[in-house]
Amino acid sequence: MIPLVIATKNKGKIKEFKEILQGLPFEVLSLVDFPQCPEIIETGTTFQENAMIKAEALRDYTAHTVLADDSGLEVDYLEGKPGVYSARFAREGASDEENNQKLLGLLKDVPWEQRGAQFTCVIAISRPHKETVVVQGSCRGIITREPRGNLGFGYDPLFLVPEYEKTFSQLGPEIKNNISHRGNAMKEAAGVLKGFV
Repeated sequence: MIPLVIATKNKGKIKEFKEILQGLPFEVLSLVDFPQCPEIIETGTTFQENAMIKAEALRDYTAHTVLADDSGLEVDYLEGKPGVYSARFAREGASDEENNQKLLGLLKDVPWEQRGAQFTCVIAISRPHKETVVVQGSCRGIITREPRGNLGFGYDPLFLVPEYEKTFSQLGPEIKNNISHRGNAMKEAAGVLKGFV
């Protein structure tokens, strides 16, 4: 098994990655397995910059292949916000609920047809002594007026996928992983990783 380090401590994300990478000869590790790793500061202004910063810093620290993603929600009405600030939209260290409440507040009187949004995920795959590879995935949807469903994490309860008429939180992992921004980016990443085996 080839060690593959996922640059996150987020249990939901680790679980998603493990499910998507099933069947490939990788031992999936995460930042949880490297408690001494210094904090990596994301100073980028784009998803790609942040993903590359994380992937390359962790690759240098672990000497393993590293997969790092930066993803977030881009709301049309808010001109692409929260974007790279999705995890700390309400404030630094904000909970999912606080971020969701802030978003709902900003879209309070916005009509349904102007509530379009997309989740974007950029994945950087970095190996020792090799050039970093970057792939991307996205998923379009609509921001609901109230949270729906109790699966998933982050903005999942507010992100309605029109084809299913359900939010990411109502869809469950099997469908979500197949159509989500991270699922789409991971399919690209899985193709890249297969080439390493």
